[in-house]
Amino acid sequence: MTQRTPSTRLRTLPAAVLAVALSTTLLAGCGSSGSGSTTAAASQGSTAGFPTTVKHAMGTAEIKSRPQRVVVLDSGELDDVTLLGLTPVGAVSPHMKTEGGFPSYLRGEISGTKDVGPMAEPNLELIASLKPDLILSSKVRHEKIYAQLNAIAPTVLAETTGFPWKANLALYAQALGRQDEARKALADYQARAAELGEAIKAKNGGAMPTASVVRFVAGPTRLYQKSSFSGTVLQDVGLGRPASQNVDSAMLEVSPEQVDKADADLVFVTVADDPTKTQESQVQSTLVWKSLNAVKNGKVFNVPDETWMSGIGVQAADQMLNDIAKAAGVPVPH
Repeated sequence: MTQRTPSTRLRTLPAAVLAVALSTTLLAGCGSSGSGSTTAAASQGSTAGFPTTVKHAMGTAEIKSRPQRVVVLDSGELDDVTLLGLTPVGAVSPHMKTEGGFPSYLRGEISGTKDVGPMAEPNLELIASLKPDLILSSKVRHEKIYAQLNAIAPTVLAETTGFPWKANLALYAQALGRQDEARKALADYQARAAELGEAIKAKNGGAMPTASVVRFVAGPTRLYQKSSFSGTVLQDVGLGRPASQNVDSAMLEVSPEQVDKADADLVFVTVADDPTKTQESQVQSTLVWKSLNAVKNGKVFNVPDETWMSGIGVQAADQMLNDIAKAAGVPVPH
């Protein structure tokens, strides 16, 4: 790993590859105090707090030394690891990113990262060949192959993805030995969100507008509620939600005839798939859609799916704040 400064069908990993991966992990974990390469790192305090034991959704992970070669198996973990100043040696691209590839908003932070996807069936042989010292994902994504992943390198799984993104960041930061960096990044984000909320409130005479999130996918249209990544960011800003989304759940699927449930002062729209595979054009041609106050008032905003939906981390949330500021007609928070 390069350090920067401030399921369907599953493949079985060959026993020989596993043996090599395990021996490499154990050797890396034990370290060599007489090695010049590790001495320089130790002198900078990079080994402080290690070895350590991290409790996670599948048990505990014994991490011998501060991880340097990390593989991440979902987009939230990719956002988190790069946020903390590391370039993963391997990662998967967002599973609903139609054009393929890693998120464009992280392009400058993942030079040299190998694509080890697809997410539903990570390439275990390729992951092992990268000789990682830590693998990060979630139980909801990779419970079925946890044992195989953990045989390659210590594997830390959060329970799920989406709304608990802040707790997930804390978990991964613990595994990486970068808790201070995570706390500062999250505090900075929270301050920006609060600043944005105050600016929006001031612009609206002390009242907060409502905001709705509509996602077009291959299937029924989705409205995103409070217990989703985008929902938590809107809540951090202090924006109100329409009744259909002011619910402690992740999302609500609606038909074209029910899209009036999306109406709000500000409507943010994302498209997860090829637009021709979604109901976007069908929905937006209906009288129900055209009758929305947000449509009539020019308050519908197309925003990137890769940040509003797949990002699930501080960096994506910061991009969301910029989009919200622009939509609300206030300065972007510092």
